[in-house]
Amino acid sequence: MTRARPRRLEHIAGIGVDRMGAIADAPGRAGARDLLRLENLDTDVPPDPEAIERTRRAAGADDDNSYLPFVGQTHLRNAAAAHVSRLSGVAYSGERNVVIAAGGLSGILNVLLATIEVGDEVIVTDPTYAGLVNRVRLAGSVPRFVPFVFAPGAPWTLDRRALAASIGPRTRAMLLMSPAMPCGGVLDDGDWSLVAELCIEHDLLLILDAAMERLLFDGRRAIHPAGLAGMASRTITVGSASKELRMIGWRVGWIVAPEAYLPDLAAVGMANVVVPVGIAQDAAAIALERSPETLPAYVAELQRRRDVLLKELAGLPVGVPAGGWSLLLRVSDFGIDGATMSDRLLAEGICATGMRGWGETHGDQYIRFVFANEPAARLAGAGARIRKALRA
Repeated sequence: MTRARPRRLEHIAGIGVDRMGAIADAPGRAGARDLLRLENLDTDVPPDPEAIERTRRAAGADDDNSYLPFVGQTHLRNAAAAHVSRLSGVAYSGERNVVIAAGGLSGILNVLLATIEVGDEVIVTDPTYAGLVNRVRLAGSVPRFVPFVFAPGAPWTLDRRALAASIGPRTRAMLLMSPAMPCGGVLDDGDWSLVAELCIEHDLLLILDAAMERLLFDGRRAIHPAGLAGMASRTITVGSASKELRMIGWRVGWIVAPEAYLPDLAAVGMANVVVPVGIAQDAAAIALERSPETLPAYVAELQRRRDVLLKELAGLPVGVPAGGWSLLLRVSDFGIDGATMSDRLLAEGICATGMRGWGETHGDQYIRFVFANEPAARLAGAGARIRKALRA
């Protein structure tokens, strides 16, 4: 039979990471164990040991081997409410304001499906993780890209003028992440003040992807926009255990929202994944509650790795990440695109992902290096191989 691709998939693009990972993991690949794995948003830093131990116990517990509760376990809902309350200054309740999701991206899709009409526009930054853009499109909405400004050797900055100009009659929401993937751009006080001003003026919803909000470098502090005047009623926070808590395989996220949104968020969750992984939820709650104590050493390690990689790339057109797990190198300065550079790097023993589809202004001309999955000692020396690939 002839198969027509559904229209909702017309603009859904691959993210490139899976291709590079499959190449690197191919059976029998010579030197596979020595590859520098900078292609995927993984980390080799283990989760909180108490969370690991709780997961082991949960695997044998009948209460954790259940579909119930559909909206998530009470301990995790309360922990998520307390966490976002602490960061934002807004009083949230686990019972009235929180639904648990099967990972942060599942939560993002659920929020979009529960709040945005087909054809409505959603503002995202450029570059933005292609998986976020795909979910905007999968929900039937249209992404409007607002660029970060790239300056070699400097942090990325939000184009505030472009943000204000991006709002049109069909704009219904902003979907923002700080630090942003993949560039590590961080919104500062002035950026968030403008976001709040525009959301209030144009009656927009703010969907905050908070997966990395505390992974900040050089003494920066987390700013939660729900705490700004007028924003508590129009901000939905989607958090995740994957990046800050290093619990990628647990697939746990949380949605913290004004109470009026909870019925629709719960209904979409039931119609989509039904319920997140039962054996993972209490472990995530424990890790989240302990994170104010455990996170600083992890952030320091990430910054150390970033600094090593920046030193290796000194003099090259690199955007300095102010937080997060990755940075971008602009390879178009050397007459190539990210896909070409990715192939060249593989020949030098480095796996890295091109950025096609990760933005309109910033896309093909960049390649991404993830520094969260390799220790500083292994990152040292990467610069020579990267420069060799640029000259190939």
